[in-house]
Amino acid sequence: LGEDSKSYRVNTLAGPIIPVMNDDGGITVDMGEPILEGPKVPTTLEPNFDGDSVVEQTLECNGKTWKVSCVSMGNPHAVIFVDDLENDIDFASDGPALEAAPAFPAKINVEFVQVMADDHLKMKVWERGAGPTLACGTGACALTIAAIRAGKIPRVKTRVSLPGGDLFIEWKEEDNKVYMTGPATYAFEGEAKLP
Repeated sequence: LGEDSKSYRVNTLAGPIIPVMNDDGGITVDMGEPILEGPKVPTTLEPNFDGDSVVEQTLECNGKTWKVSCVSMGNPHAVIFVDDLENDIDFASDGPALEAAPAFPAKINVEFVQVMADDHLKMKVWERGAGPTLACGTGACALTIAAIRAGKIPRVKTRVSLPGGDLFIEWKEEDNKVYMTGPATYAFEGEAKLP
């Protein structure tokens, strides 16, 4: 990679990404264009918005009625807006029930979101196959897009607060791509033998 390199390419299951080191020590990643068509997310929820997409569509699950928006960033996300993240959901019960709901044939990542301000969202994520996690970059992107499409926030650079820290998400109109910016800190080093 080279310690002095400002960017490099990383191949992920959601496709290649190119992180760029910022002068302030943070990193910005071009996360690509969102997939908004419901059947491509995939979900069997009835499309109810422009372009065959699902925005705040009704879903009955776990004995509750939810308003679900679906977005894929290369992996599927169900975004649910709540008034209070601490009191409006039973995270340990609602998360896995929604993840495995029949409306999501490939299972789904579930983001519960509270709108704090026009440029600030707070989230909890139940990751598909993993359960609760401290952060989810594609989820932060998906929920920002869902908030804009549902008219909850304007299309501006948005702070997303996750249990593991803050990310800044921007969905640019000129190229329809989503850009994620966040801190970068040294976590570990190791060696691996490659074939």
